[in-house]
Amino acid sequence: MDLAAFRASLRNPAPPEGLGLAAQALWWDAWGDWDKAHRCAQEQDDKSGAWVHAYLHRKEGDTQNAEYWYHRAGKSAGSMSLDAEWTEIVRVILKGANRAARSPA
Repeated sequence: MDLAAFRASLRNPAPPEGLGLAAQALWWDAWGDWDKAHRCAQEQDDKSGAWVHAYLHRKEGDTQNAEYWYHRAGKSAGSMSLDAEWTEIVRVILKGANRAARSPA
């Protein structure tokens, strides 16, 4: 899946099957459901989940909590617009998912 397909999926009432929890979190965030997005981000205990978690707390205005999660993600605190950061996170997560799908098991 690429960014355009991810954005197109936002016309549907639920995220596409097969998305990891961090990508689902960003999907729910785009739908305006911060609580569902936050639950998904919390459930993915890796750097991608932490990055989405950081973004969500930055979006809510909880800078201190966001900084903690950026640190866990190995990222600098977000300085770009929220829309630009959302797009960047989606691109990185989808690129990783696409790479994993092409790798031999």
